[in-house]
Amino acid sequence: MCEFRYLPGITSATVCRRAATAMLVRRQQENINGSVKISPQLTFSAQSPWRKSVYSRIGVFLSPVNEPGQDPHLVIQRQLDLVENVDRLNFDEAWFGEHHTLGWGLVGAPETMIAAASQRTRQIKLAHGVVPLPWHHPFHVASRAVHLDHLTRGRYILGVGPGIFPDARMLGLDAAEQRSRLAEALPTVIELVNGDERLTEKTDWYGLRDAKLQLPRFTPGGLEVAVASGGTSPTSPLLAGRHGTSLVSFALAQPGAANTIDLARQWSYAEEAAEEHGHTMVRDNWRVALPLHVAETREQAFADVREGFDRWLFEFFGRAAGRDVTTPGVPAGQELEARIEAGGAIVGSPDDVVEAIRHLQARTGGFGNLLVYVPDWCSLEKTDRSLELLARYVAPRLTGAAARPQESIDHLVASRG
Repeated sequence: MCEFRYLPGITSATVCRRAATAMLVRRQQENINGSVKISPQLTFSAQSPWRKSVYSRIGVFLSPVNEPGQDPHLVIQRQLDLVENVDRLNFDEAWFGEHHTLGWGLVGAPETMIAAASQRTRQIKLAHGVVPLPWHHPFHVASRAVHLDHLTRGRYILGVGPGIFPDARMLGLDAAEQRSRLAEALPTVIELVNGDERLTEKTDWYGLRDAKLQLPRFTPGGLEVAVASGGTSPTSPLLAGRHGTSLVSFALAQPGAANTIDLARQWSYAEEAAEEHGHTMVRDNWRVALPLHVAETREQAFADVREGFDRWLFEFFGRAAGRDVTTPGVPAGQELEARIEAGGAIVGSPDDVVEAIRHLQARTGGFGNLLVYVPDWCSLEKTDRSLELLARYVAPRLTGAAARPQESIDHLVASRG
């Protein structure tokens, strides 16, 4: 029997599931100085700093990006239906983005999506992915965050970032202002959300006078705050380290780029800044997001997403965002394969996906949560099937949760010999 102690936002099923996984890891440890075998498909070093949490969580990241021409109302409802579905599939987190331009992302108020999803879900954590701090007053950001902490009963994560340039341009900001405003507002938001001091500040874009939230936090230990990093700039990882927040990294190579983002370097930036400012970065709280699609076979997976990927690449990034999406040396029609080869997406059978995630973990040094970026590359039915295959057949092989039934069979077979 699994002993359950109430924790805000965590169900007994979740606690028991994770306790069982932890017990399995302990019992399968062969040598504390050697290696730990989680399943026949995966072995990793016992001395790794992330061995206790490797592949421990999966989530979805919903920008959301949806091809124009669809009913906007149905697009919004679809996002909520998807989160309700992955909650049933025991996904750990769902992140909602905020966008105001480019036509493919219609959610401009993700806090309303989080509030709605909180009433339709059971155990999944719900996160801002992310609040673009440069165009929001820090007090309003903090106030909404604490309200969401209550509505979700402790399942809320406050993700922040600089925002995308087309949105900033529409609001009259330039790129330099995005970075400086993020750096300026972040410590203020953290203090308002998780601190108890009254703040008085005066900047060229916001002011505070003896400011303190009236509503107390629901989560006793404070809300988790995460900084998003979506490019090669060290700004966001350095901010995460400086202020001791979590880090969300996007492994999506920019269209036209030959190489992926150096995720390991991002983490080292954060660690160096954390050490300098008296904090410790925890890999278990590092999220890595990228597009991922699973089907029963590799051929089916590629067939599912190829047309949608091409529209996303050429219509969204090429036409709407105005980027050069050509990659030197990549023949026409091979853009999807090139992106997968570069590590900017994972597409394939369950076996392919297991191997690709193992490679991503090795390339980064280890992270605690894989966020599936859902870019509307295929039909709703195929997307839902992909998420089910990920939860049912991929994640258990990586966490070790599927090992015990097989061990029971192996034991019985051996005992008869």
